[in-house]
Amino acid sequence: MTIFELLNQSAKKLGAAGIDTARLDAEVLLAHCLGCDRVAFLKSPERTLPDRVISEYRRLLDRRLRFEPVAYLTGRKDFWRFTLAVGPDVLIPRPDTEVIVEEALALCLKAGLTAPRIADIGTGSGAIAIALAAEIPDAEVTATDLSPGALRLARQNAEKYQLETKIRFVQGDLFEPLSGLFDLIVSNPPYIAEAEYESLPPGVKDFEPKTALWAGQTGLEFYEKLVYQAQSRLKSGGWLLLEIGATQADAVEAMLAGRGYQHIAIRADYAGRPRVAKGRRL
Repeated sequence: MTIFELLNQSAKKLGAAGIDTARLDAEVLLAHCLGCDRVAFLKSPERTLPDRVISEYRRLLDRRLRFEPVAYLTGRKDFWRFTLAVGPDVLIPRPDTEVIVEEALALCLKAGLTAPRIADIGTGSGAIAIALAAEIPDAEVTATDLSPGALRLARQNAEKYQLETKIRFVQGDLFEPLSGLFDLIVSNPPYIAEAEYESLPPGVKDFEPKTALWAGQTGLEFYEKLVYQAQSRLKSGGWLLLEIGATQADAVEAMLAGRGYQHIAIRADYAGRPRVAKGRRL
């Protein structure tokens, strides 16, 4: 079977299953099986594929047809300027989360912080912590997570980019394992409400860890804890940055204001949706 034939056949199957990214997914999975980028094999669509490649490819295709995310099938996901290892223990990093990295870097630059103490609460794959540690050479980053599996993967990702000495990974609930005060606290917490969780796409609901998505009945439960607990963990003038859901800006702003944070603002992502809430402790 040629590359052209296999891709066309697979894209039709994926499309018929209701997968919007059918052609892209077909190509990404083949690139993974061949160990090359997509451009390499798209230049030779009439190339005949070995049986072992076709067999491995079809095994992955069958899993994708059951809506398992492509990132879990390939074991990796791009974030910022890194390719991170991912698996069922961690939420798959989304491009929208890069906005919280941009906002954190802008705040450090504006404040002239060259060696900030940064805490990443609920680090998952380590995406935010790794991006900040790489972009701020003298930063002291501590990343927490409740999941041992997530921390193992986060450490693996940090080691890949020689950042393991710049990030301290600690297991525990929210701020519980931390000590000292921080210039910056960042978090992409669970923020899906009960009713919303039940209506998530099957690729998310059936495969990504519920503990990284579901926050409780309202979806605001983790924000209430973070906004309150961060007050005693921030230095004077320190900032709290939280990724938020598209409908949660007003509620999170009110929480920050109610706890006395100043300079509260909402940053939109590149689709124009509210994405990051920030507030400063005076």
